[in-house]
Order: sequence, then structure tokens, then C-alpha cells
Amino acid sequence: MEDLLEIKTASVHTVPLDGTKLPLMEHFYTIQGEGYHTGKAAYFIRLGGCDVGCHWCDVKESWDANLHPLTDTDWIVQQAEQYPGKAVVVTGGEPLLYNLDYLTTELRKRGIETYIETSGAYPLSGLWDWVCLSPKKFKSPHPNVIPHAGELKVIVFNKSDFAWAEEHAAQVNPETRLFLQPEWSKRDQIMPLIVEYVKENPKWRISLQTHKYLNIP
Repeated sequence: MEDLLEIKTASVHTVPLDGTKLPLMEHFYTIQGEGYHTGKAAYFIRLGGCDVGCHWCDVKESWDANLHPLTDTDWIVQQAEQYPGKAVVVTGGEPLLYNLDYLTTELRKRGIETYIETSGAYPLSGLWDWVCLSPKKFKSPHPNVIPHAGELKVIVFNKSDFAWAEEHAAQVNPETRLFLQPEWSKRDQIMPLIVEYVKENPKWRISLQTHKYLNIP
């Protein structure tokens, strides 16, 4: 019998452990709006399923994996390779709920760079050209993700998040890029605090959700 991963929520998906099917919430070609790769054309693959539970999450509809169809990974890869921008961003939800080895192997066979945006709550799977680690207080990152972070992106919702950011900056590699990003709904209140913090601590940079300012997906 095929190995399956049971996602337990209101209803039940059984996701193949080999990653040949994934719960696909949405997929689209756009411009990366935040973090290190801001401004770069990329194909986004958003997977359903997340148990981290950030109350300010702007894609809460991604949390229940069972609301999103199990989709053949080969079909997802075929969609991605149609576009001139040869970079894919895998996000969620929390994409590391799933085995991403097959997805990333097939993308790389086609000359497509692979990026992931993750809270790091689960062990790393997949072959990645770039790992954006965005740890959340609600579920600390798994230790095997931290060494692979090319980028540490901390969402700042209140003043205590600066200490959270420093705690994780001390754990990543010295060459990891460090970003502070205001939580969108509190950006007007939080942005002045981030500006002053970065001026005092210049190892950090500011990340903005430029796609929201530009009104693109």
C-alpha cells in the first residue's frame, strides 16, 4: 500500500509521502515582493496546510489543507516551466509539512531555481537554492532548518519581536542575510521602530511587502 501522510483537520487528505501529489492552494507568476529577492520574477506555488497559527496571517485560508485539491506534482512543475522567469518560490501555509524532494528535483532538472519561504517548524526537505526562514513565536523552528537559511526574515508585530529576531540571528550562519519586516496591518505604527532599530543595528535590513504597495499578487 502506498505510504500516505494523513492531514487531520475537519476532513482528511492523504498526501503521498513521496511528494508526488501536494495540496495546491494557488499558483501564479509574479514579482517577488519581499526579502532578499525583492523585484525578481518568480513563479509562486502556495501549498495548503499550516498549524503554526499566526493570528495576523494574511492567508488564513491556507491553514486547512483539505480545502485545497491534491494535485499531481508533475502538473505543478509543467505549469512553472512555461514562464520565462526560471525561479520558483514554494510557500504556504507551511510547505515543510510535506516531502518536497520530488518537486524540487523535477524543477531543477528543468533549470529552475528553487526558493522556499518557511517558518521552519518542520524538518527541511527538498533541494533549495535559497531558504527564507521566517520563524514564528507560536512554533519555534526545527534545528535542522536553521543552518540552511540564506535569509532570516522576522515579522515585527510588537516591540518584543526585536528580541525574538536577535535570538534567531545568533543561531544562523554569519553570512545569512537579516531582515525585519513590519506586519502589514500595523506597518504605520511599527515602521518607525524598525527604522530606528536598523539604524542602531545595521546588520539588519528592512523588508517591505512591495507587492502590496504595487497591488500585484
